[in-house]
Parts: sequence; C-alpha cells; structure tokens
Amino acid sequence: MNLSYWEIKSWFTNVDFTIVGSGIVGLSTALFLNEKYPKATILILERGMLPHGASTKNAGFACFGSLSEIIDDLKSHSEQEVYDLVQKRWDGLLLLRKIVGDKFIDYQQLGGYELFNDATVFNECYDKKEAVNKLLHGVFKKEVFSFDDDAFHFLKVNKKLAFNPFEGQIDTGKMMSELLRKVQMKGVKILNSCSVINYTEQLNGVTVKTSIGEFSTKKLLIATNGFAKQLLKIEVEPARAQVLITKPIKDLSIRGTFHLDKGYFYFRNINNRVLLGGGRNLDFKTEETTTFGQTELIQNKLEEILSTIILPNKKFEIDFRWSGVMGVGNQKKAIVKPISNHVTCGVRLGGMGIAIGFLVGKELASLME
Repeated sequence: MNLSYWEIKSWFTNVDFTIVGSGIVGLSTALFLNEKYPKATILILERGMLPHGASTKNAGFACFGSLSEIIDDLKSHSEQEVYDLVQKRWDGLLLLRKIVGDKFIDYQQLGGYELFNDATVFNECYDKKEAVNKLLHGVFKKEVFSFDDDAFHFLKVNKKLAFNPFEGQIDTGKMMSELLRKVQMKGVKILNSCSVINYTEQLNGVTVKTSIGEFSTKKLLIATNGFAKQLLKIEVEPARAQVLITKPIKDLSIRGTFHLDKGYFYFRNINNRVLLGGGRNLDFKTEETTTFGQTELIQNKLEEILSTIILPNKKFEIDFRWSGVMGVGNQKKAIVKPISNHVTCGVRLGGMGIAIGFLVGKELASLME
C-alpha cells in the first residue's frame, strides 16, 4: 500500500513512541507514557479489529492465584518469588481499579472459591493453608484462604471449598472500552488492522515495517504477549484458552469466581449465564498456538463439567464459544526489559493480564528515558 502525503504527515511523522499491541499492557503503557511525556507523539499499532490476544477475550477474573496454584508455584519457585508474584498481582489490580475506576469495569469483590475433585490435592491444600496464609500475610494483612461448606450444591467435588475474600470480577468489555476511551482522550493514536512484520534498529531510532508501509519511530515498545516470538527471540510461548458461555439460566445461584483443577478450569456467573473456560492442560501441545478456535476434546470437557459439576440439575444451552491467546513460560514472572537501545518489551503475563497488565505497563513506560 502506498500511504498518502496526509497519512504520512498525520500519523507517521515525528513519532516518539510506537507501541505494538492495544491490549491491557499496550494501552496502560500509553497512559503512563503520556503522563510522563505529555507532549510526546504516541502511536499504537494493533493487528486486529479489536485487541488480538486475550485482553477482550478473558473471563474477567480479578484474581492472584488459587490456593492450589500458589502451593504448586512453591514447588518450582522460592517463597520470596511466590510472595513477589502475589504482591505484584495485588498491586496491579489496585492500580487498574484506581486508574480505570470500579464503576467503569463493573468491579465486584464477591470472593473466589476453589473446588476439589482430587482428594490428594484437597488434602495438600488443607494441610498447607496456614503456611500459605502466613506467607501472604505481608500482602493482605489478613488471612487469605479458609475452607467453607459448599453452599452452591456442586456435584462430584469435595463438600468443602477453599474461599478467598479478596478475589473479584470485572466486565472485560467495559474495562477495555473505558481504557480505549481514556487513551484516545489523551491524544494517543491507535491504528487497527495494522500488523508489524519486522523492525530494523537504526542509530537514532527504529524503522518499522508494517502491513500498510514503513515508518520511523524513536522508541519501539512491544506488548504483544503471546505473539511476542513473532518479533522477538524471547522465552515466551503462546497458550490458547478456550471459553464458552451459556444462555441465561433462571435462578442461577452461584456468586463469585470459581477455580477447579489447580486453576486450569474457571467459571463465574455473568448476567445469569455461566462463563466457563480453560482445559489447556488436557492437551498442552495443541494449545501452544496463536491460532484461535476450539477443539472437540476441550469443548466436550467443558460441557461435561457444566452438566456433572456446576449445573447437574439444570437445563442449559451454550450461547457463545471463543478463545484467547495468552503468553506463558517456565517462570511466572513477566518479562519487562530492553531488547536493544531503542526497543523494549513487556510480555509473558502468564494468564494474569488483568492482575498485572497495568503494573507491566507502568514498568514498561518507566524504562523510557
């Protein structure tokens, strides 16, 4: 495509900061950059019509890890590393709520529950609950996890549920709409359906080759999470998450957010519908992809969980199915670092984009001098 004089002059001239990706990290980075450099020209490039990865496709969990997830993390991370992870997730959630506002994300702190269909996992969580609470006391100043009787009448799971009063939920669509509005109000330019093909480092900046042409920018910030390896040699792999949602169900009594099987399955009530997602642990290799879509294996498992555990005595119909792509790695810590003199990245959010997205954006912007 040949860009016109007007297009070049208005969108691609004297660009100070170019951000690749208009998800939570990309948009929050733009806000923090604008605060730091109010006169700078900031451009965001987005390959999709809407954010392409997971920011508009996630389940809306304002969480920081279920009890079994945290215990599992302690097997491969030090106590300090796990403490730091939870602290960052909690700080990130508070930052999101402060900047975007509870009203505009429909934030509800109804608590989070964990279901157990494995006696070994339940016993381990029950035995280690106090140790985890002691570890996290510095973050929350109160006891985080307790065990309550199942008041929701789930089947085929333990009658005791782990409960966490600090977990909340949001409306993902409202969050991203408000975040886009805030960014555009600051004069940040967003170009959708514009893919970055590659870039070349120059002495005083970066030449960016896109699907609509080339241009120069002083700094390039990559916030594409699960798609990062398409532009960078970096330790982050794509992880697809499949989701479905039912049609409205009369007298749906579940309230809060729910985790099952070490967090690999998760569900909640949204507008009297059950939103249920996860299952990539059934086939890690197939779900290590940047291709959107569903598989019969996982969709069948999701429907089985609905019919045998969550809604055993209710009729339901599936209304929508979709998927998102996250960025994961062998470590839970996000990667926020310079790649070269003029290129920086903030990626590998590990399925915790709502929790740490704003914090990653803030850290990414702080690296710009």
